Amino acid sequence: METSLISRPEALSTDEVLLEVNSASFRYSARGPWLFKGLSLTVSAGEILSILGPNARGKTTLLKCLAGLLKPVAGQVSAHADIGYVPQDHGSGAAFLVRDMVLMGRTRMLRPFQVPRAEDREAATAAMLRVGVEDWADREYSQLSGGQRQLVLIARAVASGSRILILDEPASALDLRNQAKILAVLGQLAEDGFAVVMTTHHPDHALHISRNALLFVGSHDTRWGPVEEMLSASALSEVYGLPICLPRVLTDSGSRHVAVPDFGQGCRVNRITPVTIETSKENL
Repeated sequence: METSLISRPEALSTDEVLLEVNSASFRYSARGPWLFKGLSLTVSAGEILSILGPNARGKTTLLKCLAGLLKPVAGQVSAHADIGYVPQDHGSGAAFLVRDMVLMGRTRMLRPFQVPRAEDREAATAAMLRVGVEDWADREYSQLSGGQRQLVLIARAVASGSRILILDEPASALDLRNQAKILAVLGQLAEDGFAVVMTTHHPDHALHISRNALLFVGSHDTRWGPVEEMLSASALSEVYGLPICLPRVLTDSGSRHVAVPDFGQGCRVNRITPVTIETSKENL
């Protein structure tokens, strides 16, 4: 594939508020339980917001409200830019080529029955380059691994011209190498001025790349703020219902906190205490 004439897009402006949630509440029926109530937050360009909480607590429902797929029962969600939504289910993609999957992101810019234009194909190519999937352009999407499919779907969202990217567990069920690839791509997109909202079951991911975090503790207890304040050991222990500590680990790329859960009986070490661990490539 000829890509030498395609330049990398310029970074977008940062710190502009692109997504606002004001006192939003949601439940699926009039007598059903509240999944969240009175929730307020903002997401700015250049920011990654991580949403954490137990299963079935309302994280995916909130993402659908943010993306405009569901409407809050009360309160308001205001988006000040186009939104690209990447669901957790990658789908089979039938026999579409990767370039065609990414090109589908341009659909909303076309009139009914209109075929993609040259500018749409250029935008799709630029998105593949930006996310780093250009080498797979002529491969069948259905033949890709889970991590590769996730990157293609992110490229499709970028190709749509969206400045807000909403992702449901983008690193779910991926091996460590693919998790690192996804996080690196999302981090670069945020540096380029995109606003990124993602759910995750990995506190380490949020600690690694997020500016702010939203914790689903209960329907009347959602906590939003700087990640270093929200993801304390006590807060994470409360959210997940088991002891969690946050030792600082020193690696070749610097030091950072990691979340270490105490899984209880059955582990070699049944009691976890905060420690500082130094690692290097030599002793891995």
